[in-house]
Amino acid sequence: MAGRILIADNVATNRIILKVKLAASRHDVVQAGSVEELLQVARESLPDLIIADIALPDGGIEAVCEGLHAEPELSTIPVIALAPLEERRTRLAGLRAGADEVLAKPLDEFALLALARNLIRRRATFTELLHKQAITREFGFGESAPQFARPPRLVLVPGSPEAGFGWRAGLVGKLHARIEVRSRGDLFERADAGEEGADAFVIAASLAEERDGLRLISELRSHSASKHALILLHDPTADPALATMALDLGADTVLAGAFDAEALSLRLDRLLEQKRERDALRAAVEAQLSMAVIDPLTGLYNRRYAESYIARMQKRARQKGLPFTLMLLDLDRFKQVNDRFGHLAGDEVLKEVARRLREDLREIDLLARFGGEEFLVVLPDTGRGEAARVAERLRRVIGERPVYAPSRGCDIAVTLSIGVVVSDENAPAARLAKIEQLIDRADRALYASKAEGRNQITFVRSAA
Repeated sequence: MAGRILIADNVATNRIILKVKLAASRHDVVQAGSVEELLQVARESLPDLIIADIALPDGGIEAVCEGLHAEPELSTIPVIALAPLEERRTRLAGLRAGADEVLAKPLDEFALLALARNLIRRRATFTELLHKQAITREFGFGESAPQFARPPRLVLVPGSPEAGFGWRAGLVGKLHARIEVRSRGDLFERADAGEEGADAFVIAASLAEERDGLRLISELRSHSASKHALILLHDPTADPALATMALDLGADTVLAGAFDAEALSLRLDRLLEQKRERDALRAAVEAQLSMAVIDPLTGLYNRRYAESYIARMQKRARQKGLPFTLMLLDLDRFKQVNDRFGHLAGDEVLKEVARRLREDLREIDLLARFGGEEFLVVLPDTGRGEAARVAERLRRVIGERPVYAPSRGCDIAVTLSIGVVVSDENAPAARLAKIEQLIDRADRALYASKAEGRNQITFVRSAA
């Protein structure tokens, strides 16, 4: 996921070198040379990530984090601090100041880009929850009552029992959490038996086999009980290639080198606080929205919510200068499904289609039931190239495997036709399309897909 990144360093050459690396990965880069300038640029540009020299003039990383946290609009921006040397004392100082990560120079380009993608994606998820909460307020819902905060549950998955006991001993007293040591196989057996989900996992990079900790990250992210949990990978070899893979697979951070309980506890304190905020916000939004804007059959958002969402997305896209994509998806010949198999089987098809679509989209994407057998998808910060890949993936995830209907005891083959409209982020405000115009353009593209023989994808240009 590309985003806007603010680089802060008092040495212009350092900024330029880093800008070239980030811009090559399609990130929009802005720059600053001091703490004061950083805060001013942050207010003006609202970056998705800040990368700052740890000893920036007029206060260093402590002043950066204090200044950001003092302003609500900037307080959730993640910060990577850059240190001149790999030194434990410097790393701990940066983490205590509030940095999300401290990296030593020279930087590994691929590991840095993976970390940037990870932090931008994490913030986008939180921003999207705030976006949904704002919509619930438009519908007249107030704040939810605060929930009782229980101690978080931390599960350690070491390479050996001895290492696990050492990890646990190092963390006890440094972290307010219930700490357990588990084997890899034990995790899913207990989860399937209904055990309470963990808030965070610390996993060894190598368990039974070399690097099989990476596989465990994927498994945890795909399991319903752990998809929102924190995942931290410990790699004693400090291999940048392994860190890159782990972050792209869904790890929240990688602990490189010798196990450091103090550094881990500082990271976990910050990550667990962020997770508590996200979980509380997610629960509140889901509870509030279910009252008025959730389709009872599929559990998706309905048209009322979708139209309000699109209005906010259009405004946000214009402010950030980034495109967004709107898709209308329609099940082909769905009337024949109802006529042949009955409406109960038709409902079962709709529910399964909704489930597959939801699992194939990011948490920041919108999926809504737009009416009957029609679905709407909105992809934030997404241009034509990525939209084409997503549309094709959604078409295939429905069309390549039939839907099993329990009421009839048989498989039912269904396909999707898709109409896609991509906004123009460079359009002046006077030319911005209205919501109904955006939807109408996507609908006309959908109709073209039907006319071309169904199970097709059609794009249309937009002035949005």
